[in-house]
Amino acid sequence: MKIDLASLARPKQGALVVLAADGGKLSAFGAGLDKALGGALGRAIAGAPRFKGERGQVLEVLGPGAGLGRVLIAGLGKPADIKPEALEAVAGEAVRRLALTGETALAIAVEFPAGAKADVAEAAARAALGARLGGYRFDKYRTTRKDHEKPSLKTVTVLTDSLPAAKKAYAPLSVLADGVTLTRDLVSEPANIIYPETLAAECRKLSKLGVKVEVLGEKEMKKLGMGALLGVGQGSVRESQLVVMQWNGGKKGTKPVAFVGKGVCFDTGGISIKPSAGMEEMKWDMGGAGAVIGAMAALAGRKAKANVVGVVALVENMPDGNAQRPGDVVTSMSGQTIEVLNTDAEGRLILCDALWYCQGRFKPQFMVDLATLTGAIIIALGHEHAGLFSNDDKLSEQLTKAGKAEGEALWRLPLSDAYDRAINSPIADVQNIAGPGAGAGSITAAQFLQRFVNKYPWAHLDIAGTAWSKADKPTVPRGATAFGVRLLNRLVQDNYEG
Repeated sequence: MKIDLASLARPKQGALVVLAADGGKLSAFGAGLDKALGGALGRAIAGAPRFKGERGQVLEVLGPGAGLGRVLIAGLGKPADIKPEALEAVAGEAVRRLALTGETALAIAVEFPAGAKADVAEAAARAALGARLGGYRFDKYRTTRKDHEKPSLKTVTVLTDSLPAAKKAYAPLSVLADGVTLTRDLVSEPANIIYPETLAAECRKLSKLGVKVEVLGEKEMKKLGMGALLGVGQGSVRESQLVVMQWNGGKKGTKPVAFVGKGVCFDTGGISIKPSAGMEEMKWDMGGAGAVIGAMAALAGRKAKANVVGVVALVENMPDGNAQRPGDVVTSMSGQTIEVLNTDAEGRLILCDALWYCQGRFKPQFMVDLATLTGAIIIALGHEHAGLFSNDDKLSEQLTKAGKAEGEALWRLPLSDAYDRAINSPIADVQNIAGPGAGAGSITAAQFLQRFVNKYPWAHLDIAGTAWSKADKPTVPRGATAFGVRLLNRLVQDNYEG
């Protein structure tokens, strides 16, 4: 599907979106169109008493005339409250509605109703982004679809009177969409296609964008003493990998910011095996690593003026005869010994070595790790927020603000010595889960990670409830969400570029 921006003018055919405010009041463009259509839009609004022009409401008018197949009237709410990012949902919802209708062309007229103060150029750019994200589909392996099951939309054109400014604003958003799409593709792939070696190969492709990529295999990691990471992968025939990506777009000598991702390309639970029902979903247990990879692609693609490091730990957790056993004790890169009580609490084992390696080598300004770490976070927060844990208030505030701006909501949860004591081991330095009845599984997992962070500002994002969606949303079709890509990009953009 091709996305374009053009000057505000009535299209001669296809589908069209016009905007309305509270009370169903059309924009000037919409009002002019209504007049040209003999009042068809006004009659439709009058005949739909539940359509009030509220944000999120859409009224569809079929065959209004003038060559148009249909017109969608999208509500934006009170003019004074309109924000540019609202156009993302408008465009995404329009694309989702029309994808299988037979319409091949869609135009979105971005002109606000009277009283709105939002930047129209930014809104047009956001509409183009929303159309791009809302139109995403992972149909790579579907070969028997009938014509009516295939998306018909070929072009989406965003119309605006602020065309030069809108194109300038859309350029970095288009690159951001590339990063989101990359992550969605990687996380959607089955585990026989994306496994540690092939995911590392995908990372290598970022070198085309100027990212320096290094891949450490098991031999190199063994020399470094990464016993926790290697223990998780020892039951798989696939070799574990640690990938280091560096984007050096900032001032020379400036310490980088660092993102660390959990990349369990398939998680059976190991010897502590998961129930078979739903296990196929564990192909997306590398969603944290996928988000880091997509964020690095977005930052490099838009030539971010910052130094950024991305580290992803890539393994498979399989129940082979050589697999790690419950009760085993492993030695992490930090030298701390870990009693492995449950082999399905494996993400924290690979992250602890990746975090230790990252801080020791790069001495970053801060570290943020992303991981589909615990089912407990879904019990606590559902699928609306990711869990945020941190040892630094400033970093927490920056992350929360970035997430709110990009629609990737975070909720901070506590860390404390009381929770930390729950993972003391009777025979090793730490155990990988708390004892029976301890509860607070997401918190104790974060406490485990904190033991491998020295004095660096650090945040842990548990994205188990947000990395995959079972329902369509305007800009996030069901499946891989790429949660974290936009958030990390915004965090750097707003706080660490200069």
